[in-house]
Amino acid sequence: MSKEIVNRVANSVLVTIDLEDFYPEEERILFDIKKWLFAEQILKEKDFREFVKNHDWNSFQNKYIALTCSSDAIIPSWAYLLITVSLSPYAKKIVIGDIENLECSIFQEIIDKLPIEIYKEKLVIIKGCSNKYIPQTAYSQLIVKLLPITKSIMFGEACSSVPLFKRKE
Repeated sequence: MSKEIVNRVANSVLVTIDLEDFYPEEERILFDIKKWLFAEQILKEKDFREFVKNHDWNSFQNKYIALTCSSDAIIPSWAYLLITVSLSPYAKKIVIGDIENLECSIFQEIIDKLPIEIYKEKLVIIKGCSNKYIPQTAYSQLIVKLLPITKSIMFGEACSSVPLFKRKE
């Protein structure tokens, strides 16, 4: 007599959250202002304002933008804010920093809007493998949001997860 093979993972009560499912597809752009500086080191206000005023911002429509300066120049805060004023009608999101800062900010927004009530009293597994870049901070933010309502939280795959939290009854 052969025993029937049962898919215990498919029949389990585990609820999987895959942050990749929420990954927005819009392009990410690192906008480096270094090229707008005199000798890539000095911000001359009049010239800088002219660059911002005359730049075609249309190419940034519905894109995620990280504003940065890759040179060692000292950039006053207002410079990034001036660019933000011009970019905001076009860009989906703007941060000052690198792509990692941008991704963290995108995922903070996603996690803030996540309808977590569906995970109340559930055994949750947060999928760890992804084909797209998910910042580590996003997993941490998700766990903080889930802790008050879930029975347990695990990380990884259903077949090989790492337990992180279990509510004491």
